[in-house]
Amino acid sequence: MSSNILLIEDNEQNRYLATFLLEQRGYRIDSACDGPAGISMARTKAPDLILLDIQLPLMNGYDVARELRALPSLRKTPIIAVTSYAMAGDRERCLAAGCDGYIEKPINPETFVTEIERFLS
Repeated sequence: MSSNILLIEDNEQNRYLATFLLEQRGYRIDSACDGPAGISMARTKAPDLILLDIQLPLMNGYDVARELRALPSLRKTPIIAVTSYAMAGDRERCLAAGCDGYIEKPINPETFVTEIERFLS
């Protein structure tokens, strides 16, 4: 059975690329364009993994991660920050907000899925 992945990403091109790469490997993808929609979808879909952009409209990814972690049903769901924030301290800030991993944008299409799969085992 393939895993369900929730992609919370506002950029259409980034959403398309990530979805394409993951679907090619057999994953089922649901996507949301902003933080509140992502939280709502996570509650109803119970994904196996969440890919979370940090720079989102309406609610930043740090706050989204904190809200997701506050939900008992999602406390153990891996959350991976996929972000263009790549300055000193950005990775640590993502992890402190509740993310389990951190991938810098632009993503590398050759390694992206493999980077994510280590959180699904």
